Amino acid sequence: MRVCVVGSGAREHALADVLGRGDDDVVVSPGNPGIPGSTPQPAEEVDADLFVIGPEQPLVAGIADRLRAKRKLVFGPGAAGAQLEGSKTWMKRALVGAGVPTARYATFDASQQEEAVAYLRDLPGLYVVKADGLAAGKGVFVTESLSDAVEDVRAKLSGSSFGDAGRRVVIEEGLVGPELSLLCLCDGERVIPLPPAQDYKRVGDSDQGPNTGGMGAYSPVPRIDQRAVEGIVDRIVEPTVAWLRKNDIDYRGVLYAGLMLTADGPKVIEYNVRFGDPETQVVLPRITSDLTSVLVEVAAGQLVSEPSFGSDAMVTVMMCTEGYPNAPRPGDPIEGLDEAQAMEGVRVYCAGVARDASARLTTAGGRVLSVTGRAPDLPGARGAAYRAVDVLRWPGAVVRRDIAASPLGL
Repeated sequence: MRVCVVGSGAREHALADVLGRGDDDVVVSPGNPGIPGSTPQPAEEVDADLFVIGPEQPLVAGIADRLRAKRKLVFGPGAAGAQLEGSKTWMKRALVGAGVPTARYATFDASQQEEAVAYLRDLPGLYVVKADGLAAGKGVFVTESLSDAVEDVRAKLSGSSFGDAGRRVVIEEGLVGPELSLLCLCDGERVIPLPPAQDYKRVGDSDQGPNTGGMGAYSPVPRIDQRAVEGIVDRIVEPTVAWLRKNDIDYRGVLYAGLMLTADGPKVIEYNVRFGDPETQVVLPRITSDLTSVLVEVAAGQLVSEPSFGSDAMVTVMMCTEGYPNAPRPGDPIEGLDEAQAMEGVRVYCAGVARDASARLTTAGGRVLSVTGRAPDLPGARGAAYRAVDVLRWPGAVVRRDIAASPLGL
């Protein structure tokens, strides 16, 4: 079978790596110079049997609908289902319609700055301001400062911080508790959860600094057993899929629930409509069954297989350019890649990379490498990942040093 993975980051590198374990021919469009099988050919011109869509932007833009119109098997929702990520307002309305627990919220557009500020003043103290549209994982601002929240609302609604994506905002009452990522396969009706993971969104140690696309992740998550996962599926994911189906949305792909484990139980922070990045790098490599056949079943609307996973733990650490996330600096040569890739229990997935005139791999984006360690337990996997991080070098590289140091924070 020929599989086309759509995207160009570390998530797509990991997908291609796992999908390529068997006899399948895997191409990545457009990929990047660090991903084997990358092709500059546009995805919709690639001749493939199965298309696996990585990023959210093409899903929101309807690539799955266009490919299905050509009778292609596609793993990824159509534009209607992709609204769960494409619009925070639409997602919140879906949660309310499905009866799924989430934070108190209200939505405001560019003409309602003063109403938004008044709503902030009525909240109890932890403020969450989200750009309604796609913002590459950076459109969420969380603060205990009312004045900072007001400033962020005004910047978003004016268009100065996130352009059109921020001209409508969702303001939420802040939730308290550890976060959890649960990726679920969905064929339009049936839901099968994958092993949970936890990611780290802020750029600095101890969750300091601005939100990013993700600075690292680990899986499995201690103290989150199968019973807890089943409870989340029963209370949150399946009602969401039932609401989608009731509204004539045939959702086929992965539904990623970003959760807060509050004192009142799990609540949805957000839904993503694709494999998470960096969660993919610690969840999918743990699979021991054939990933391609499972994704084919999902794409065909006939999910019957239960994927199996090994007991090994995985930890991934993102290495970013100086200035990330606000002003990343590209163009620095990456050293130590061959040494890191040769280490036992290590995989290095390429994201923002390019090749210079001397064919050297260089930094070309904010998040550059996803360095993943595997071991029988989390401390061992964490050690493997950071040993590899320590041999990878470029000027000003930004790395969090506390990924998986205190798993889940319970």
